[in-house]
Amino acid sequence: MFRRRSHAEPETAEQSLERLQDSQAVRDPQAPKGRPTPKRSEAQANRKTKVSITKDPKQARKQARMRMREEREAQRQALLTGDERALPARDRGPLRRFARDYVDARYTVGEFFLPSAVIILILSILPSLAVKNFSLFLWIAVILLIILDSIRVNLGLKKALRAKFPKENLKGVTPYALMRCLQLRRLRLPKPQVKRGEKVT
Repeated sequence: MFRRRSHAEPETAEQSLERLQDSQAVRDPQAPKGRPTPKRSEAQANRKTKVSITKDPKQARKQARMRMREEREAQRQALLTGDERALPARDRGPLRRFARDYVDARYTVGEFFLPSAVIILILSILPSLAVKNFSLFLWIAVILLIILDSIRVNLGLKKALRAKFPKENLKGVTPYALMRCLQLRRLRLPKPQVKRGEKVT
């Protein structure tokens, strides 16, 4: 009876040790027993972090450059097509999109600023004093027209935004639209998605 117990005790200890080792070997180290199963997003983030730590630094830099290149390409395509998912933060959202469409559907004085500035600059370097005085007058006229037109666009856009987005914060939207007014239509990014004269809703 004692002999059986003495033989059984070391066997039970060995069996329990083997069972413990087996359970540790089978158990996933990322999800140990007794803890809640991590969310998919957390598990993916943990995997990405662990993989990036164990990679070769040169390989990691190469992959980082590739990711940045892909992000820039996706952003460039979004600027051409107006895809909201990959646009930069400053161009994202329904308010900014509406402001872009509002500006792109109209002619503005500001979009002709650069061509007129080149013409005025050429006139100002001519030797004739009368032409120089005329170029100065043109500078003043263009600046005044841009200011008046900007006020018109600002008031109209604010009214349209309040009607369409009564509960939204409009901070920063009108300055964004006015900066777009100063760009040539063909050079605007994101590219215009509406035609001239098209009604924006």
